[in-house]
Amino acid sequence: MGRLIKNPDATDEVFTIIDALSGNSLEVGFQRFKTTTMGQKILAERRSLLDTLRDRENLATLPEHSLAAHYLTFVTSENISAEGLVEPSEDMRASRNLDADRLLFANRQRDMHDLWHTLTNYGRDELGEVCLLAFTSAQSPNRGIAFICLVGIFQIGKSLGWAVPRAAYRAYRDGKKAAWLPAQDWESLLSQPIGTVRAQLSIRPPQQYQALRHLVIQSEPA
Repeated sequence: MGRLIKNPDATDEVFTIIDALSGNSLEVGFQRFKTTTMGQKILAERRSLLDTLRDRENLATLPEHSLAAHYLTFVTSENISAEGLVEPSEDMRASRNLDADRLLFANRQRDMHDLWHTLTNYGRDELGEVCLLAFTSAQSPNRGIAFICLVGIFQIGKSLGWAVPRAAYRAYRDGKKAAWLPAQDWESLLSQPIGTVRAQLSIRPPQQYQALRHLVIQSEPA
């Protein structure tokens, strides 16, 4: 955790913490996933969300206001890629010796991360990542994710005060109210208008995060 605080971009440390503290959360999520109609379909078809997301040429052919278009804008502006989380997660996947179905589910959850950034409008700044972790904790309870989130709230709160836990709690509540995202048909949703997807999945605008982020930007030196 100390190394992650010193370098918030050290995603390998994130996976180390999650692996150490997650307990049976992956199994709980997988059991829920495989009882859903879409989960069964994804497992039967052996889908790879990673393959879909890294095919930027195909994503670029989808409509202008689609989820895919917004996703491409996000990853391009942030200079990141769908493959970015693959290598840091490999040691954790190997240590668990997962069977094919559980590995598919675990990888799919990993590969959704930047789609969730795009849908929720939580940025990749430290506050945005903490809020998305709070949202994720509500969607898929995991002690490792919750621990990182709480430490992040404490660290950022040193400079921004009580507005930080309020924004994170709002993100958690929004995650509770949203549809369960791990079992969604992302391959189909990518071609739909992002506003339609947000409405369908009950994704609310992150007003407290955006207001706080605006204050932070205004206070930064020109």
